[in-house]
Amino acid sequence: MNKALRYAATILLAGLGLLLGAPAASAALDSPIALEVAGDGGRNVNVLFTWKKDGRPVTDIVAATLLAKAPDGRTFGPIPLKSAPEGQNLYNAAEPLPAGEWKVTVTATKPAEARKSATVKAQDIKLPAAVAPAASTALAERAQESSSDDLPLQIGIIAAAALAAVGIMVVLVRRRNVSG
Repeated sequence: MNKALRYAATILLAGLGLLLGAPAASAALDSPIALEVAGDGGRNVNVLFTWKKDGRPVTDIVAATLLAKAPDGRTFGPIPLKSAPEGQNLYNAAEPLPAGEWKVTVTATKPAEARKSATVKAQDIKLPAAVAPAASTALAERAQESSSDDLPLQIGIIAAAALAAVGIMVVLVRRRNVSG
């Protein structure tokens, strides 16, 4: 009887501990989140979600929207945010901003409510004009020179390598048959 009483007390205390510990655990999940809003240098917005309490990344699914207002009165959004492939707590707007300066407000509703605003300049990213065409032209010229002058040499090298591989295989098969 004494043993059964100890088991019952242990189960009762464990249940009580789980019951009292559950609100503390769920309170940690409901803690406020911090948002870091910044432009990506182009026409999109990056939003980083972390827990305010300890600065860890928010790994829960985030439900948030972006609303942008320009100084001239134009508005953009609300646009939902989607998870970015670059990081687990990094989100981007589902659509890029039109070019211009915008006051962006991000509102999160899940896993906790939060709001953050920032000024972002949206612009098209332009590559230097001299770099892109020159590199592709030089590469095309090199490929054309290489293909026309060295083709017989390349075919000869490949054929020699194939013959050497077949010869090595024949020698190994003969050795195996002789010793086996």
